[in-house]
Amino acid sequence: MRQSHIAVIGAPMDLGAGRRGVDMGPSALRIARLHERLVSLGYTVQDLGNVAVDQPESAPTGPSNARYLPQIAQTCLRLSEMVEAAADRGQVPVVLGGDHSIGAGTVAGMARHFAKQGKKLGLIWIDAHADMNTPETSPSGNVHGMPLACVIGRGPTELAGLAGYIPMVAPENIAIVGLRSVDELERLNVRSTGVRAFTMRDIDERGMMAVIREAIAAASAGTAGFHVSYDMDSVDPSEAPGVGTPVAGGLTYREAHLAMELIGDSEGMTSVEVVEVNPVMDVANKTAMLGVDLIMSALGKRIL
Repeated sequence: MRQSHIAVIGAPMDLGAGRRGVDMGPSALRIARLHERLVSLGYTVQDLGNVAVDQPESAPTGPSNARYLPQIAQTCLRLSEMVEAAADRGQVPVVLGGDHSIGAGTVAGMARHFAKQGKKLGLIWIDAHADMNTPETSPSGNVHGMPLACVIGRGPTELAGLAGYIPMVAPENIAIVGLRSVDELERLNVRSTGVRAFTMRDIDERGMMAVIREAIAAASAGTAGFHVSYDMDSVDPSEAPGVGTPVAGGLTYREAHLAMELIGDSEGMTSVEVVEVNPVMDVANKTAMLGVDLIMSALGKRIL
């Protein structure tokens, strides 16, 4: 993470979610002065606009166990191409969601970028949920609960194959941080893959510093660096009320910032995305403003 140029890419999609509204997340994050604040850190910033997204009203729902899967796959393909092209130009992609199914597209683009150099990508997934369901295990059929399964090659092939090879990221180079809501069958997927999973109990017992350092080590081992996928529902709803699927007992304000500050200190981050900001559920854009603050912490902003 030594590049001085950033590419902002919006992915205003809520096809993967069970609750409408996260398609307005990119606008909320931009309204929270993302561009100006990145410039204030000394970065050259290019906003590439939004990837094209089908609207639910004009698209067939499709199979009940993977709703809107073809449309989501097409959006993620377009997103992956924008991300890859930006990384190829030497820019750091900063992706604004949208529901978390966009993560499959962002990771695919970064994985292809490094694969052309004979290198591997790592991944830190900060989320209240594991996002490792498959159509066979999902209780809802919402694809935003499946992107991490796709990254390791266990999800629908339409998404799992976006990078052109499987898995996009080796499970041993993936860390999930902040888990506190995992479906029964999904739990088996998490346990059997080799992904490093840190629950809220791990954070309570050991502290965020120890947990995030282990996550960084796993995502950095033998890789060119790591992508950070930050779901705002990882933060406690008292601090981040405007999310698609809030879960009580999340990260505190300072735990969230410490994680991103340590990630920034590591200089291993190659790209970052913030997802699941839902302005419909928010209070005075509080969640989007926190999302921008967290991006700033990862990109070098410090108290002194």
